[in-house]
Amino acid sequence: MPVNEPSVVLIGGGPRTAGLLERLAANRPELLSGALQIHVVEPHTPGAGRIWRYEQHPGLMLNSAAADVTMFTDASVQCEGPAVEGPGLADWAAGVLAGTITDVPELPHELRRQLASLTGGTFPTRQLQSVYLEWFFRRSVAALGPAVSVTVHRDTATAVEPVQGGTEPASQQGAERYRVRLAGGAVLRADVVIAALGHTDSQPDRESSAWAAFAARHGAFHAAPSYTTDVDYSPLAAGQDVIVSGMGLAFVDLLVLLMEGRGGRFEELPDGGLRYLPSGAEPRLWAGSRRGVPYHSKITSALRGDAAAEPAFFTAEALAGLLDAPGELDFRAQLWPLIAKDAGYAYYRELFTGYPDRVRIGWEEFSERFSAADWYSQDRRRLVTESVPDTELHLDLERLDHPFAGRTFTGHADIQDAVAAYIGRDLELRTGPDHSETLALFTSLLKTYMDLGRLVPAERLNARSQREVQGWWHGFFSFVDSGPPPRRLREMLAIHRAGLLQFIGPGLEIDAAECSGRFVARSAQSGITVSATALIEARLPAPSVARSANPLLHQLHTSGLGTEQQLLTADGTHATGRLLVSAHNELVSPVGERHERLFGVGPGTSGWGAGAFARPGTNAAPFRENDALARRILTLLASNIKGQDANGQDANGQDTTSEDITHRATSESAVPQAAASGKDRA
Repeated sequence: MPVNEPSVVLIGGGPRTAGLLERLAANRPELLSGALQIHVVEPHTPGAGRIWRYEQHPGLMLNSAAADVTMFTDASVQCEGPAVEGPGLADWAAGVLAGTITDVPELPHELRRQLASLTGGTFPTRQLQSVYLEWFFRRSVAALGPAVSVTVHRDTATAVEPVQGGTEPASQQGAERYRVRLAGGAVLRADVVIAALGHTDSQPDRESSAWAAFAARHGAFHAAPSYTTDVDYSPLAAGQDVIVSGMGLAFVDLLVLLMEGRGGRFEELPDGGLRYLPSGAEPRLWAGSRRGVPYHSKITSALRGDAAAEPAFFTAEALAGLLDAPGELDFRAQLWPLIAKDAGYAYYRELFTGYPDRVRIGWEEFSERFSAADWYSQDRRRLVTESVPDTELHLDLERLDHPFAGRTFTGHADIQDAVAAYIGRDLELRTGPDHSETLALFTSLLKTYMDLGRLVPAERLNARSQREVQGWWHGFFSFVDSGPPPRRLREMLAIHRAGLLQFIGPGLEIDAAECSGRFVARSAQSGITVSATALIEARLPAPSVARSANPLLHQLHTSGLGTEQQLLTADGTHATGRLLVSAHNELVSPVGERHERLFGVGPGTSGWGAGAFARPGTNAAPFRENDALARRILTLLASNIKGQDANGQDANGQDTTSEDITHRATSESAVPQAAASGKDRA
């Protein structure tokens, strides 16, 4: 590497890395002059990465509408660096069709058809999202300018090793540096390393390992938690009974792969419903979970009442006193009541201003009395009871979280009818024109979810609360706000009516019966017990640095460069499984040492875990974090160059003899994208 030319290695090339590249480009003119080398290590196509790669079943969809997806910062993003406007997914698609966006490869006919029919309210396919993300990556690389080279290594990082002296002269030992080893044998030298690994696999936990061993002993089938599209389901026979644990987004994808993926198809009915026409190759699924119901549908209705406003109770002003006081905060006691009150305020504002015939008093009076009452108070409950005669319209967040709590069922038919009715009612509330209060609730929870990390530093929460935020709060938010497109629930009902999906009920319990060699699933609440020779755990693996199947995470753990987050609760020490990082995303060692030039971002870290892309105009957390991290990296590199200049020496020589350069990109030569037909995409 030339004298004084700093180097950055980004491990993982998905949308989070693409967003960091965009922020590095936006902030570099202010903070770092001169040449810069960037290496991106990613076995899949850069920009899309593993999760959003093109090579997926073409029927798999995003769980967000096209208008709700962007990779660009905008004026709403509260960051120190400059915002750079750009097209979200919907506008990008329109630009490709209109010919104003030309740096996109020739697309196959099906994707062109999708572009032509896409609107802001369309839930696009993941293949289309993949093309958008790959385009954004190339655009971000080009924006870095001719002085910055970006090399993409289609490989896997296996180790990060500190370079601490060795045979180098003392005058060349300026900054802490790292050597990154790749599976293919290449070695990269870096001033700064960022692990942006996204969702990674973990070795099965004790329970899953026991089930896998049971399946191996008895010739049964078991699928441990994994990214659904990466599992081989071919051993499942037509008509075979299969127990499915989990009814979240992984379950929705599973239905696509085992139904349409095996040749079945849906037929539109005159009443707006769907009929599933089996191919005969499908297995029969028995699905259950803790709640016993799928995630709520995404919302397609529009607000009818007053325009949505900023949060009124969970605000920086309301939290100032809590944050200024000494000691730790408790999520359940101090934060959740404010979040719940904001959710209720938004919900009832839409109900009162959009549907005045459904309430007994005016919004102004209700708002004043509601604001004066605590969420968990008799005054608030009394106000709602007196003002909203239909109890079905009373917002009960606990009932929302556990819809079948306290209910007993009389048998198989009862639970089937109950779950099907629940799904049908959910679609009515979230896609019909007469219940836009559900949209107001959705919007409020989304805003709070994004604001929590901005307003409350994670380290200010007590250990129990940090565990609850990562567990219950994230799960509740996902259940209510991060569900599938409405069509997926319509399809679920159609598959159920076709007899290929049966519901087990809430409180799912699973055992392995050695005497029969079969898995046994039961719900005490529904009274159903079913046995089968196949079990699918339909969920992503929980993060686990200690049990990670990712070679880099495993090496960071065993080397002591990184460690799992440990929380000391009243129940003892609890390992979250997440890679411990500081408030500035620096990796932290087992003894609490922060690595100034080694960073970790994404869902597997102990940070707030915001996504990689977001809705436009929402001051999105990932964009704020990307900007802050990009500026920190550039500042570190600039300080390193100043130190080199003072010594008159190159403090950062790089061995490139084994470097695997698969793509080199500057503003004149963007990273080439594989043809959308699939050629060279493997």
